Amino acid sequence: MESGMEGRTASALFAGFRALGLFSNDIPHVVRFSALKRRFYVTTCVGKSFHTYDVQKLSLVAVSNSVPQDICCMAADGRLVFAAYGNVFSAFARNKEVVHTFKGHKAEIHLLQPFGDHIISVDSDSVLIIWHIYSEEEYLQLTFDKSIFKISAILHPSTYLNKILLGSEQGSLQLWNVKSNKLLYTFPGWKVGVTALQQAPAVDVVAVGLVSGQVIIHNIKFDETLMKFRQDWGPITSISFRTDGHPVMAAGSPCGHIGLWDLEEKKLINQMRNAHSTAIAGLTFLHREPLLVTNGADNALRIWIFDGPTGEGRLLRFRMGHSAPLTSIRYYGHNGQQILSASQDGTLQSFSTIHEKFNKSLGHGLINKKRVKRKGLQNAMSVRLPPITKFAAEAARESDWDGIIACHQGKLSCSTWNYQRSTIGAYFLKPKGLTKDDITATAVDITSCGNFAVIGLSSGTVDVYNMQSGIHRGSFGKDQAHIGSIRGVAVDGLNQLTVTTGSEGLLKFWNFKNKFLMHSMDLSSSPNMMLLHRDSGILGLALDDFSISVLDTETRKIVREFSGHQGQINDMAFSPDGRWLISAAMDCSIRTWDLPSGCLIDCFLLDSAPLNISMSPTGDFLASSHVDHLGIYLWSNISLYSVVSLRPLPTDYVPSVVMLPGTCQTQDMEVSEETVEPSDEMIEYDSPEQLNEKLVTLSLLPESRWKNLLNLDVIKKKNKPKEPPKVPKSAPFFIPTVPGLVPRFAIPEQTNDPQQSRVVNLGILAQKSDFCLKLEEGLLSNTYEAALKLLKELGPSGIETELRNLSPDCGGSVEVMQSFLKMIRLMLDRKRDFDLAQAYLALFLKLHLRMLSSEPVLLEEMTKLSSQIEENWIHLQSLFNQNMCVLNYIKSALL
Repeated sequence: MESGMEGRTASALFAGFRALGLFSNDIPHVVRFSALKRRFYVTTCVGKSFHTYDVQKLSLVAVSNSVPQDICCMAADGRLVFAAYGNVFSAFARNKEVVHTFKGHKAEIHLLQPFGDHIISVDSDSVLIIWHIYSEEEYLQLTFDKSIFKISAILHPSTYLNKILLGSEQGSLQLWNVKSNKLLYTFPGWKVGVTALQQAPAVDVVAVGLVSGQVIIHNIKFDETLMKFRQDWGPITSISFRTDGHPVMAAGSPCGHIGLWDLEEKKLINQMRNAHSTAIAGLTFLHREPLLVTNGADNALRIWIFDGPTGEGRLLRFRMGHSAPLTSIRYYGHNGQQILSASQDGTLQSFSTIHEKFNKSLGHGLINKKRVKRKGLQNAMSVRLPPITKFAAEAARESDWDGIIACHQGKLSCSTWNYQRSTIGAYFLKPKGLTKDDITATAVDITSCGNFAVIGLSSGTVDVYNMQSGIHRGSFGKDQAHIGSIRGVAVDGLNQLTVTTGSEGLLKFWNFKNKFLMHSMDLSSSPNMMLLHRDSGILGLALDDFSISVLDTETRKIVREFSGHQGQINDMAFSPDGRWLISAAMDCSIRTWDLPSGCLIDCFLLDSAPLNISMSPTGDFLASSHVDHLGIYLWSNISLYSVVSLRPLPTDYVPSVVMLPGTCQTQDMEVSEETVEPSDEMIEYDSPEQLNEKLVTLSLLPESRWKNLLNLDVIKKKNKPKEPPKVPKSAPFFIPTVPGLVPRFAIPEQTNDPQQSRVVNLGILAQKSDFCLKLEEGLLSNTYEAALKLLKELGPSGIETELRNLSPDCGGSVEVMQSFLKMIRLMLDRKRDFDLAQAYLALFLKLHLRMLSSEPVLLEEMTKLSSQIEENWIHLQSLFNQNMCVLNYIKSALL
């Protein structure tokens, strides 16, 4: 077992399932048109895979299989999607599976350009390779000097057969014929690096985006500049043209703004400010439609429609997650289908574990909604609340009033939120008398009934508020509950007990109704956070010395102490049944502690430190968020669908790093195979016939095979037929049988000897069964396993017949009866099949008691057997009496 434990490195309890809340990153999207379905599809990159959305409803169509590394650029034609990762790129069919892989670059690929049946790839060393898609062979390779011409953009101009236009960071452009491998023309450029190239609706005209923020509309046939536009927002990130009859060009910027330019009047007609909170990664006008698709590194994909009279775009559809790392996550409700998450971007969102269409955003918190409505959305940024640091939610009264309470970074007041209406609530809860600016809310909790919120402040005060009216309902303690800052508050499930802890290292128990202090205890170290499992009354405390203390709120004593983390404990979660405590720390580990045994039963490392964890109320998933990650990662509970050993991990156990799950659900199949490989823990346990030689072991036979042996005569009388059996009119033919108790048909012996003797052998008439023969053999060899095995296979009537035939009157002998008694003595000596030995011996004595007293050999065997039975029974009776005493004490004692 130890060697198997050493072989296990991955998590035995949790397997990566999938990621939630990821929609886009800084890789430009790709728009495709399906001629078969007559629809547009947009593909966005999310780490190691990509999502494909139907533009009509922006519904998720497919999630690709994962690639080994993060995708660095994408492209698409009518049939395939191309994704580059590192110095390799692959072609995906049906938006999902890899059908071609192209290897040959030595540096990271950053540009891809489909070119008919070929694909052009450019790496960071300015090596350009043209591949044949279906044969995966190199067609042409061009190498450029990075110091003179480092490729930064690529374009295939419309109607220019076999030609590509290359833009460089040095500012010059080159037009190449890739079929003849000739440089046709070099454009001197504008002495500024080229960032984007886009074909204009007019033939021979190309838009060139520059690092300086200029957009040059250039005729590449005559090398003439037609017009210039300039944006003051930094380099041009992407360019697109409307093709629905309006001469409009859109240009993206690193600030998240989009400029709309009229090409006829050569002027700026509109600005779409803050279209994204980060740089515009890509923007595309759909062909012959007034729709603009944009994506950015803020984890958002948006579609804008241009149907207004002044040409401005309004948001039509979007898919959006958090644009900054998460600060807190918690499951909402009791079905385990919604996860509430707060982020550093100031939003509170809900993600569904079932389908993306159930996701919803509760929006940004605003200090004064009425003032914003009165002054307009331009001033909304200045009145937004800071990011939420902690929140508590309860779904009991969500249809009546607000059910979420949240405290914000650096703010005293706590905001309420309404999940059903998906908006911030009506109240900001804070004590009226406080005037200091440096006091902030540090801990919150909401009662299980949804009526009261408990808020702890950095000044040591703990207040209670009514969630329906927002009225202050009292404080714990005279002036303050704790001397130091409040690190955690919790209310039990019946609103009778409130537990608070402060940075000074005290844990206090209060009466919730009258706010009186009931008990106070010192902790070994200052607490970092606190978590209460309301159903079991178990309280978990994470301390600043990286240890965990578990308390029972009934006895108010520490029942478990765990140590092993090497960094600050960020979050904890209880399993729904309260048996496991899961902790996440800055040492990049997630550990699972078994509370009944007090042992560490699972541990695994991650490449990014976990900040928050939350266990589903149904126990099927563990949700986690991580440093510098925008998504929520789900881990499936393996113990629900597989056999998992919960043995304690050894002290020298070294966990391995587990990769975060991707957005594709099929990825968990690979993880589950890895966990099954070191399967010493998955082997089914085969119980031996006897655990220990000193233990009395019963047989596995059903009671009907041995319990009624002494009452067979009574049973036969009850089952005696009322009428004798009737002889059939035509008796069937008779097949010869072998003599014995078990009827067996005699197989005729085939022999070719004509002189065979036909004299009958009288020895055949001796009716000795197999059981008698085995007993005779056992008397010589002193082994009775074969005889006992035959007896186990018989029914009650067969056992009685066999034992009756042991006497000399029925064909047996005194030696056979002596051998049977020795067999019983051997069974009692080995303490195996104890119940069978007693039943067989009782029936034997009933049948042959008169004869046993007349035979000295049998009488001697009976004397030995009697003393052995008495010794075994005295030992068993002492054990029975001891257990009965313990049970009576437990039943009657007052504990």
